Amino acid sequence: MANTSSRTLRLLSLLQTHRFWPGGELAGRLEVSERTLRRDIERLRELGYPVDSVRGVEGGYQLGAGASMPPLTVEEDEAIAMVVALNGAAQLTSGTLSEASVSALSKVVQVLPPRLRRRAEALRAVTDDSPFSQAPTVRADVLAVVAQATRDTERIRFTYRARGGQAAGADLRRHVEPHRLVTVGRRWYLLGYDLYRQDWRSFRMDRLSEPEGTRARFRPREVPGGDAAAYVRKGLSRNEVRTTVRVLVHAPASEVGPRTGPWATLTPVDERSCRIEMEALEPRWALFGLGVVGAPFTIEEATPEVRAELADWSARFAAAVG
Repeated sequence: MANTSSRTLRLLSLLQTHRFWPGGELAGRLEVSERTLRRDIERLRELGYPVDSVRGVEGGYQLGAGASMPPLTVEEDEAIAMVVALNGAAQLTSGTLSEASVSALSKVVQVLPPRLRRRAEALRAVTDDSPFSQAPTVRADVLAVVAQATRDTERIRFTYRARGGQAAGADLRRHVEPHRLVTVGRRWYLLGYDLYRQDWRSFRMDRLSEPEGTRARFRPREVPGGDAAAYVRKGLSRNEVRTTVRVLVHAPASEVGPRTGPWATLTPVDERSCRIEMEALEPRWALFGLGVVGAPFTIEEATPEVRAELADWSARFAAAVG
């Protein structure tokens, strides 16, 4: 059983999920008796936390609304999730929202316990972003271990499964010098030097498990081309057919630029128009990007698939407002 102080913090963390906890279930999560739980609830109330209770067989507890927000207590995976979300918002937005995201990120990192703060800062320090992709699930604890090893230039071993979830022979366990975490859209990759193959490799984080630090430090190697994100994107594109789209946007580049971000190449044409060129794995991602431009445009170059997808979107959107 945890000591009283740590148990109280754990109780507060559970109550902050904003759900109603039956007394027996909450006591079970804390591994205490319901009598001890009642004492811990009273202790929180003495500290100023408004905890509502319901008596009876179906009784339980819920953190009530207060005049001010109480200090947050978060689990490790929750802290990492906050850092990932705020960091992404800061990079993919501009203006006031971006500034607010950066401010919130700095505050979150500052108040984290030292161990979580080191992991959160490691994650921020070793991640490069390259927008637009699908979003397979990546475990927060795996992400944290790999990020910290990358920041600390520590060799790691991990289990890796190839495409389709099948692992075979030497492909199962890897020994790698982790160099950089790269996000391609919402998909995470580890770029590292594979010591078994004596070559650079990128590993999808959702296929990586059981990472372990070896306590062996290494001298960072130079990434071919000098750009980790570009190297990963180039490797991904070797076996992928990408869609190229070029459009003339009938709005000034100064207005369009803040909306496009790094996913497109923007070229001014004159004071009232600009040209956008982009590549995407699927037509719908290209159309999604054009949608957020928020200005009329004329397609100059696009595949038949893109034009067919645009016609389908146009019909469905028109029907929705008709």
